[in-house]
Amino acid sequence: MNKREKLIKDAGAEIGDIVELNKDGVPCKGRLMPHHEFSAEDIITIKRNDGYNIGVAVTEKSTLKVIQKKEDRIVKHETSSTSPNKPTVSIIGTGGTIASYVDYRTGAVHPAKTSDEIVASVPELKDICNVRGSVLFSIMSEDMQPAYWQKIAREVKKELDSGASGVVITHGTDTMGYTAAVLSFMLRNLTGPVVLTGSQRSSDRPSSDANINLLSAVRVATSDIGEVVVVMHGETSDNYGLIHRGTKVRKMHTSRRDAFQSINTLPIGKVEDGKIKFLQEHRKKSNGVTEIHDTLNENVCLIHTYPGMDVQLFEYTMKKHDGIVIAGTGLGHTPTKFIESIKNAVKAGKIVVMTSQCLFGRTNMNVYSTGRDLLKAGVISGEDTLPETAYVKLMWALGQTKEHSEIIKLMRTNVAGEIGERTTVDAFYHPKV
Repeated sequence: MNKREKLIKDAGAEIGDIVELNKDGVPCKGRLMPHHEFSAEDIITIKRNDGYNIGVAVTEKSTLKVIQKKEDRIVKHETSSTSPNKPTVSIIGTGGTIASYVDYRTGAVHPAKTSDEIVASVPELKDICNVRGSVLFSIMSEDMQPAYWQKIAREVKKELDSGASGVVITHGTDTMGYTAAVLSFMLRNLTGPVVLTGSQRSSDRPSSDANINLLSAVRVATSDIGEVVVVMHGETSDNYGLIHRGTKVRKMHTSRRDAFQSINTLPIGKVEDGKIKFLQEHRKKSNGVTEIHDTLNENVCLIHTYPGMDVQLFEYTMKKHDGIVIAGTGLGHTPTKFIESIKNAVKAGKIVVMTSQCLFGRTNMNVYSTGRDLLKAGVISGEDTLPETAYVKLMWALGQTKEHSEIIKLMRTNVAGEIGERTTVDAFYHPKV
């Protein structure tokens, strides 16, 4: 029996009890959590009242006492009733803890997997709509793959075809922008809104944005929008959420609740006090049948150029892939030493698209000689398309046709709002909404 196990046994403590752990005269009070397999054997994990877990390495002099025994009640989820007078929204889980509930016996957070559990996690949902809930898969968002995008698109179509007024996709925030963009290209003639949402902070934290984001997303899913959108916090407080076009949204901060911003455009709208206010034009939902075009060519890469980048590395990447999106500098430039490699790649039938690392603004390769040389080499301007949006668009375009001219035409066409006619001053970073 190690020091941790002995300390817990001597105190008569159990997982889920409220305890006070004292080490070197410094007390730590909270709920005793299960020992994590990745923790050292002398670590005791406490969930504090602010929702954060803290690991404490105990010593022979550490003390532990039970403040309050855990409650032995089991959370029961009442069966949610349906109303013929309310719209039905399908909630598809792909990962994250936005739709989850806390087991107060252990302090652990469990993902809500059924309609009843989803409604139990956010009871206000039943006042807005009937909920159909399912978990397609549960992964970390950094593990998202093109094959998963295709599964999500097919599931969305199935739900809309079976009568759902709209679909909400719960998703980890780190790669949500990629998924929103690729779904915007794969799903056409939408008969209802497709809304991605997530949470920057876990459901067990007092500052969690999970409930408000999910509520806002469901409200948007009952609107007349016929596009793929992302709904997240619009500011650090809880006043309103913003509706971002799926091809123009980016996560711009690691942890802020208002991390998601519309780039080079204003948000489509805002959700405040349970009401939607539209800020610009949007595509309306169709009365027909949702179309799906989900064939992808995964042999596409996204390259960020940088000073000192090795020419051989660049050439190897160009030769290996069918399509290349370059996040260039400024107006859309690369080091001049790469131009010959790009010219050879284009001659070999590769599609090369230029975007900007600046994100805001658009490429313009007619200003400087480097840009003009890149255009002569056969580079396609991505205009004001985000690098990651251009990446998934090229993957999609290569999957739709084998005709070189048609692929170029698709990349130059504004398919899903990814290319703006103009960039407004108000759209720079913090939009005025």
